[in-house]
Amino acid sequence: MSLVERIKTLCKEKKITIAELERKTGISNGQIRKWDSSIPGVDKLEAIADYFHVSTDFLLGRSDQRYLDLKNTTESDADKKLHEIINGLNEREKEFLLAALDNTLQLAKSLAKK
Repeated sequence: MSLVERIKTLCKEKKITIAELERKTGISNGQIRKWDSSIPGVDKLEAIADYFHVSTDFLLGRSDQRYLDLKNTTESDADKKLHEIINGLNEREKEFLLAALDNTLQLAKSLAKK
């Protein structure tokens, strides 16, 4: 299932249109439908994932799990899982991950100052 198909499915579940989703997440009108032939920015992908409370891996079709279940997980298990995930990424995906982490850290710092 493609990124756009997953987003359409999530929209149906939430009973909203793609246009509504774009408005609610600050994405330009008609942009999501173009993602079948182009790559969205990390910030756009994160906005969609946050809106639906799913992982970006789920949106990208890298996982059928909507989010990681960390209940009853030890720190060692979580560390192993993180290494598995990172080792499974290609260079481009690693760049996306690093950009997402950098954005998250910058946001956390700015929120902490408030």
